[in-house]
Amino acid sequence: MTPQPHQRAWTAYRVLRLALDARVARDLEAGTGLSMPDFDVLAAVRALAGPPAPGSWLVPLSPRDPRSGARTAHCVRVAGLADRMDWSRSRLSRQLGRMERRGLVARIPCELDGRGDDVELTDVGRDALDEAEQVLAASVRTHFTDALTAGQLEALTEISEVLSRGLPAR
Repeated sequence: MTPQPHQRAWTAYRVLRLALDARVARDLEAGTGLSMPDFDVLAAVRALAGPPAPGSWLVPLSPRDPRSGARTAHCVRVAGLADRMDWSRSRLSRQLGRMERRGLVARIPCELDGRGDDVELTDVGRDALDEAEQVLAASVRTHFTDALTAGQLEALTEISEVLSRGLPAR
């Protein structure tokens, strides 16, 4: 039986996403020593702490993001970070512990109410994220954007934006 077009599209997307994610993650780890979860946490902390720099590879926060209270002047609440990343707090806590031991982030008592911790990028974490963005950009170009025409990139962008708008906000 021949797969239906929607089955082919879904299967092709899954094969691509899994292979591309794995390749980019390998490049990131080989080039920086950071895992993709390390990068995701560093990027989310930076995104919550302030707007990304022009040309950044960080995923911006949605303007309708309900967690505007999840940040202080320089750091980010653990609960808000877990929500932002759509991770469980226990998963994030374990990841933060590994990253703290490597000096990438610091957890400090929350200055707003003292009930939780804030996550702050250390200088080491900021430098690692800056380097990782360069490695990620090169990997994405090599394995993704350079293989597509300008028209294909535009079509993929439009498709991705349409599908993203149809998903519930985090």
